[in-house]
Amino acid sequence: MSQQPFSSLPLPAALLTSIERLGYQQMTPVQTAALPIILAGEDLIARSRTGSGKTAAFGIGLLAPLNPAFLGCQALVLSPTRELATQTAEALRALARGIGNIKILTLCGGTPFGPQAASLEQGVHIVVGTPGRVRDHLQRGTLSLDRLNCLVLDEADRMLDMGFIDAISEIIETTPARRQTLLFSATYPPGIESLAGRFMRNPQQVVIEEAEVSNPITQRFYEIDAAERAQAVLRLLAAERAQPCMVFCQTRQQCQELQQLLNSNRVSALALHGDMEQRERDQVLALFANQSCSVLVATDVAARGIDIEGVAAVINAELSPDPAVHTHRIGRSGRAGQSGLALSLVTPAEQGRARRIEEAQGEPLNWQPLDRLPERLDNPLLPPMRTLAVAGGRKDKVRPGDLLGALTGEAGLPGDAIGKISISDFQALVAVRWDLANTALERLEQGKIKGRRFKVRLL
Repeated sequence: MSQQPFSSLPLPAALLTSIERLGYQQMTPVQTAALPIILAGEDLIARSRTGSGKTAAFGIGLLAPLNPAFLGCQALVLSPTRELATQTAEALRALARGIGNIKILTLCGGTPFGPQAASLEQGVHIVVGTPGRVRDHLQRGTLSLDRLNCLVLDEADRMLDMGFIDAISEIIETTPARRQTLLFSATYPPGIESLAGRFMRNPQQVVIEEAEVSNPITQRFYEIDAAERAQAVLRLLAAERAQPCMVFCQTRQQCQELQQLLNSNRVSALALHGDMEQRERDQVLALFANQSCSVLVATDVAARGIDIEGVAAVINAELSPDPAVHTHRIGRSGRAGQSGLALSLVTPAEQGRARRIEEAQGEPLNWQPLDRLPERLDNPLLPPMRTLAVAGGRKDKVRPGDLLGALTGEAGLPGDAIGKISISDFQALVAVRWDLANTALERLEQGKIKGRRFKVRLL
């Protein structure tokens, strides 16, 4: 499928400006196939893998007809996890930045119900949430979907796997019959067909086969003894120096021990596992996404739903017993057509897992000797950015442009020294080039943002 520019679509000028500012030039295959159908108002079932550009596809599609003057929920996006919902909401805010004061609210568990209800009472244009929490708000009467125009089921196969079918059905029953429904999924299990048959009107289908997405991932496998697993991860990092890098472990204890080892060997590493509080998990993900952390050591459960662009390499500290999980892990590297790297450690006890991966891939595994790699890092593996935490967020009317202006205006920092800016209700995180982070901290402490002083600290 040939690539086409976004300007070939009948999109509002403000939305095209936002798309251009984000650096999107040519549409990906799923965007090329899906957007004309979405913009025509038709129901759609789209099957494409994670990282193929589907968030921008449905995001552009639901923003194009949005009426900023009507402060009611016009679009609802259901996501399987809090992490994915948060990332989707941020992507939508970035796309909507040039349109006007578009209010986008995330409704997920793990955060207090009251502030969400208060935000809904003030009015929102778009809701992104997990099925359980969205259903809770509907049952309590704090959310109304009477004027909903567009419903998006994102990663529908995973929502079904996680047992959300009843919650999804209850939510859909409260929406107008003449809404547009967009269903995005990486696979097409029988449950998807059943769901579509019940709730969609003559849906068009788009299938982007894996071969259509240029996503070369170089894989290497290293046979090791179980006792040298952690040191082997360090040797891989010393050899490749790839960052940002994700390292997958099977257990929480593995994550914590490996993170400690990496930090003691001058590698900037953070752990992500299921026993962490949601606030801690959110902060770790933000630091990794804005390049303030070189290595994220995570379990599969904790990493579920993470979609971070630009992951240079994935390391499997231990092979997954499930070849499908292995494929999902390594697919986090090499998104959006970029080349990727996946390095897997295999103990004698895991040879059966390696054979199953080999059978699933239909080609021999690329085995490499570990002893040719350096034993230790010559220089620290440090991230290019550090993060400033500003004690002011959306509730304080703080916007990314306010922070960027404060840092590049009175503070005098160059624009290219400022990285990703993420804003939650009561806090903003700003990535600043490592060598200028302390300067940025001092100048923000002395200056003002939108005429006000906020507490600022370096994470």
